[in-house]
Amino acid sequence: MFRIKALEIITERKARENAVPRGKISDYFGELTFGDTAMREYLTAEAYEKVMNAVNYGEKIDRKIADQIAASMKAWAIGKGCTHYTHWFHPLTGTTAEKHDAFINPIDGGKAIENFQGTELIQQEPDASSFPSGGIRNTFEARGYTAWDPTSPAFILDNTLCIPTIFVSYTGEALDFKTPLLKALSAIDKAAVDVCKYFNKDVGKVIATLGWEQEYFLVDTALFMARPDLVLTGRTVFGHASAKDQQLSDHYFGTIPERVMEFMKEFEYEAHRLGIPVKTRHNEVAPNQFECAPVFEEANLAVDHNQLLMHLIKRIANRHDFTVLLHEKPYARVNGSGKHNNWSLMTDTGVNLLSPGKDSNSNLRFLTYLVNILKALHTHADLIRAAIATPGNDHRLGANEAPPAIISAFIGTQLTKVLNELEEQGKINHNNNSELNLNIPKIPEILLDNTDRNRTSPFAFTGNKFEFRAVGSSATCSKAMTPLNLILADQLVQFKKEVDGLIRKKVKKENAVLQVLRRYVKESKPILFEGNSYSKAWEEEAAKRGLSNIKSTPEALIKSFNDKTVRLYEKHKVLNRREMEARHQIKMEKYAQQIQIEARVMGDLATNHIVPVAIQYQNILIENVKGLKEVLDNKTFVKLSKNQVQSIKDISEHITEIKENVNKMIGQRKIANKMKDNQEKALYYNKNVLPYFEVIRYHVDKLELLVDDKLWPLPKYRELLFLK
Repeated sequence: MFRIKALEIITERKARENAVPRGKISDYFGELTFGDTAMREYLTAEAYEKVMNAVNYGEKIDRKIADQIAASMKAWAIGKGCTHYTHWFHPLTGTTAEKHDAFINPIDGGKAIENFQGTELIQQEPDASSFPSGGIRNTFEARGYTAWDPTSPAFILDNTLCIPTIFVSYTGEALDFKTPLLKALSAIDKAAVDVCKYFNKDVGKVIATLGWEQEYFLVDTALFMARPDLVLTGRTVFGHASAKDQQLSDHYFGTIPERVMEFMKEFEYEAHRLGIPVKTRHNEVAPNQFECAPVFEEANLAVDHNQLLMHLIKRIANRHDFTVLLHEKPYARVNGSGKHNNWSLMTDTGVNLLSPGKDSNSNLRFLTYLVNILKALHTHADLIRAAIATPGNDHRLGANEAPPAIISAFIGTQLTKVLNELEEQGKINHNNNSELNLNIPKIPEILLDNTDRNRTSPFAFTGNKFEFRAVGSSATCSKAMTPLNLILADQLVQFKKEVDGLIRKKVKKENAVLQVLRRYVKESKPILFEGNSYSKAWEEEAAKRGLSNIKSTPEALIKSFNDKTVRLYEKHKVLNRREMEARHQIKMEKYAQQIQIEARVMGDLATNHIVPVAIQYQNILIENVKGLKEVLDNKTFVKLSKNQVQSIKDISEHITEIKENVNKMIGQRKIANKMKDNQEKALYYNKNVLPYFEVIRYHVDKLELLVDDKLWPLPKYRELLFLK
């Protein structure tokens, strides 16, 4: 029987290997997306032009053209085997949602035809009653609307045409992450173009670009299913450290395990067919931890691709008997997972605004955007901290593996010198040593970036982009991209206003720009830090500089939700006060619910799994001690039973502590659950329930070392962290 099963597994694995083409990726890249190639083939010249104008200039598509596009999209999708279509959107759950409809329409004679009209492409009406709304609507009010986003191409998944859309309520409020993101991207486009005109009148559009790096863990599905905490919370609430984990750094960038490689090949193949430009794969620091990263794209498209990839890797992993863990900290005491957001700005003239230039004009342009970003970050640091605040990320931030909860920026020695010169002298010098001479024969010289990389910084400049390293692995990138682009848009508007004011006073344009930048450098200096952000010394220094160090999600959300933030979002028409209040309520409610779930899981595991097993083993020891007493003289008995008796006492103490603290935790949870206000409840869970987690865990993990391995009810870290 076992041989037959082994043969089935081998046959299935070979079939999967054969399903991944061995040819060039370019031969099938994007074949499941209604992108430029498909549109040119299926759309009329008029329809294609209208779509491009919508993408590039935000022009509306009229219903007549929409019908043409819908008919062409249907023909393309059916030709690829599609039977259904769906509006694919990003509700405030943080995942994606879809409702499938078949293309068919019944006709006379008991027959049916495939039909898909412009009205069905542009707008749908999914049930909105069960999605988070933060009080914007009542549960019995079911109506909501999805509306087509033509800037993100439709794609095919499971024989279904997926159309990226926004999601709004019946009264027009945003109920998703895409709507405010698109508005923030529009704001940065306008503000950045206005400032670009100082340096190049030909710039007509600026797009925010994003290249995300997705970290994740793999675990054998059988072991995953044997851990109720992993199944229900995404992390292990108990588990003693393995004797060996990441301390030898032997997994990082090591050879990818064969079984993992087969999984990677398949998910990369599926990703490439969907137009996701996945380029990089490697082992990460912790055992069983890996990373993939794409080529950078326009930010909205990159967000969609990341959401799609998170879905994709989970599904493909299941085919290989893996489960993907996207939680920021699935295992205690080993590195957690992040999602570094590499962010920059690109003009329609092909210039990266965060790339240093080769002449005074382009260097001044570069410094303009660099300094304005630092100024925006300093002004709105608490808002950016709140953008990465989740219960999972609270475990990771500042844990000697990830940037701390203090928002700071790293720009490197060379740029620091440039900004110091600007601050002190009001001008910039153009000396640039860009080569590193290794003095090793046969090794070519290395061209230096203008910064090193500081992996301890939450917001590091890395040569031609900023790397926002503090984003959590499970998060939608839009939670970071919306406020980042918004605060810079607002800052650039203020910058242009000040520069224009000086120009009207007859100050030369270049001098006006330098004057304002010089002041911004002085004002934003506290946000700059070049050292080790993990150190205790930095926490002390940051406090002296007046920088926030907000370590919990509820506190971070409260600190950022104020009139200043509301004015910022309303000024640029990204979200109104009602929408922001609703989102604040949703975040607070979600925090309380997640801690509540973890508390319930912890209480259940401790009470119904751990303690009974500990008592069972304790009884075995007691019976053994009794047996020894019957066969040994008293002196020998005392000598030989000493350690066993001590183990019995230790087990009793840990059981007592577990029971007492679980009961106390449950009592505090009951108090929290009676609270009606979401913010009050979230704070109570954070301050009065969460502290019991580590206390209970300590005693459970000690029992893991005492109880017979054969009796222990949960797979241990040494099993979870090392693939077989």
